[in-house]
Amino acid sequence: MSWLRRPLASLRSLVQPRRSSAPGSPLARRSSTSSISAFMPEATALAGVRDYPALRQFSLQQAERFWGALARERLCWISPFTTVSDCDLALGNIRWFEGGRLNVSVNCIDRHVHTCPDRVALIWERDEPGSQVRITYRQLLEMTCRVANTLKRQGVRKGDRVTIYMPASPIAVASMLACTRIGAVHTVVFAGFSAEALAGRIQDAQAETVITTNQAVRGGRIIELKKTVDQAVKMCSSVKHVLVAKRTENEVPMSNIDIPLEEEMMKEEAFCDPVAMESEDLLFLLYTSGSTGKPKGLVHTQAGYLLYATVTHRYVFDYHDGDVFGCVADIGWITGHSYVVYGPLCNGGTTVLFESTPVYPNPGRYWEMVERLKINQFYGAPTAIRLLLKYGDAWVKSHDRSSLKVLGTVGEPINSEAWDWYYRVVGESKCPVMDTWWQTETGGICIAPHPATREAEIVPAMAMRPFFGINPVLMDDQGRKLMGNNISGALCIAQPWPGMARTIYNDHDRFVNTYYKPYPNHFFTGDGAYRSEKGYYQITGRLDDVINISGHRLATAEIEGAVNLHRVVAESAAIGCAHEIKGEASYVFIVLKDGIDIAEHIITEELKHIVSQKIAKYAVPDYVQIVKRLPKTRSGKIMRRVLRKIVEQKLDELGDLTTLDDHTAVQEIVAGVQGDPKE
Repeated sequence: MSWLRRPLASLRSLVQPRRSSAPGSPLARRSSTSSISAFMPEATALAGVRDYPALRQFSLQQAERFWGALARERLCWISPFTTVSDCDLALGNIRWFEGGRLNVSVNCIDRHVHTCPDRVALIWERDEPGSQVRITYRQLLEMTCRVANTLKRQGVRKGDRVTIYMPASPIAVASMLACTRIGAVHTVVFAGFSAEALAGRIQDAQAETVITTNQAVRGGRIIELKKTVDQAVKMCSSVKHVLVAKRTENEVPMSNIDIPLEEEMMKEEAFCDPVAMESEDLLFLLYTSGSTGKPKGLVHTQAGYLLYATVTHRYVFDYHDGDVFGCVADIGWITGHSYVVYGPLCNGGTTVLFESTPVYPNPGRYWEMVERLKINQFYGAPTAIRLLLKYGDAWVKSHDRSSLKVLGTVGEPINSEAWDWYYRVVGESKCPVMDTWWQTETGGICIAPHPATREAEIVPAMAMRPFFGINPVLMDDQGRKLMGNNISGALCIAQPWPGMARTIYNDHDRFVNTYYKPYPNHFFTGDGAYRSEKGYYQITGRLDDVINISGHRLATAEIEGAVNLHRVVAESAAIGCAHEIKGEASYVFIVLKDGIDIAEHIITEELKHIVSQKIAKYAVPDYVQIVKRLPKTRSGKIMRRVLRKIVEQKLDELGDLTTLDDHTAVQEIVAGVQGDPKE
């Protein structure tokens, strides 16, 4: 870490800091009022309104004025944009802030170094508890510039693709920002993918440079990242250089294309001129997990994505200067991009990089970290919350969580029991829970309980309110818009917003066919949703996660929601399986809470009764299998396709399982599959 202690070279004034980032400015002060005008002064002054409904209507009806005002105030521009938006949803053509030029790394680092160089930008929560590392904005700028100059020396230029295969760490964030500084396009690959999966992403992006670490450390275990990269590179003729950072002191084999990153960085200057980027130049590619088909390289561009990540981070989580923001997502996913890196840093915030697991060295890891780092906003996955719920309240209550102000969930709908435990036990009934809905494709949060006044109603386990500029609509099977409330349908969004993906890399036809053809002139999310009597939105799950039982279409999330109401169930997964009479039957896997001593047949009968009562008799599962754990990716997504193949007894079609967090889960489930599900 010697390079962290070196003095920063003279900072050159590249841009003037935005007015609101200066200490003592209106946005830097914590508001004493809950009105909308207190936290979004640019737009409210423009619109002349002071409450959420009125400002939301303004953001939809006069979207260009709304987003234009935010973009001018919240981002530092090298040259101003001339057009706010030019979008055609029918063709999937999305363009924002054309004519403008900026640099993302300048927005995320330089302007804050200008006003508060010693503010902590990153807190690296290493796998070993209590060994956190703090990185100031001054240090992050130096690190970023040195990595950028190293990349340039290896021939990386504007538009080149760089694959980053690293765990959460300051050097990983600096590598992302270094790419943005020189105009390269980064594609971060989750550092749990197999060599084959990594190679596929490198090949699709045609990346010539890979950045990795010698090893990773997670849950007390060493993970051989460089070895995986070596295997992948053998399949990728495009790769010319592999930059290798050191996470451990262990030596790994180095080939003629491998370059020790820290060693090369120290030869470089601590200043690198940022490249002026057009608003619609590529910023990064991010590949979907591949759990439901061929991975899609979704393209996000410069200004629109950065603006949307920034404003959603500030307003959904009520983030203020001086807060410590704790998002425990991996940087290999969109949540890590938007709410670990770009959103918090563009806001001049302090963001936590979490390297470990929620149960290492014990189930109190999250809450011990909250106490030690004084985290104010905590953002995690429902699957982790359900896992920790199994261990009871003691692990939570043994740690001081008084610093917490806002809790959040991301990645899937949260069930009512987990929500209640999170709110009541973790937050001591004082912290609002942000049940956020969004996707890799949306770039940032689209539906969440905030923004609104702090006194606004929050309904448990419901995403609730569309963000400013987001216009959700529900569609029926015939493509007709469903009006009114207390109704369910396919969730679409009726008008563009700056953060949305622009295309699938090298496959715009697939992009249009996937997201815009199903419901013309609308963005199709692929999710179903329910609009309540009060007009709030609740996500019911993927529409492709549907079971058709005797002609009744039923979302798996709906069955799981009913099953999870049982007092002994920690979490569940429902799938459809072939049935001679019904066409499909439901097969439910459940994980029990710790210490349960009830006969399986009693639990099964009680579960069937609950489903019958909560949904209908036709929804009652034909099979209930109790398992120790569900097969999940390390990001927490349940791999239902794996469960389907197991139940169908097609074990030779399980596909790539390298993203699984625990491979023993599959073996245990295979051994316990019940009967012949086809009968």
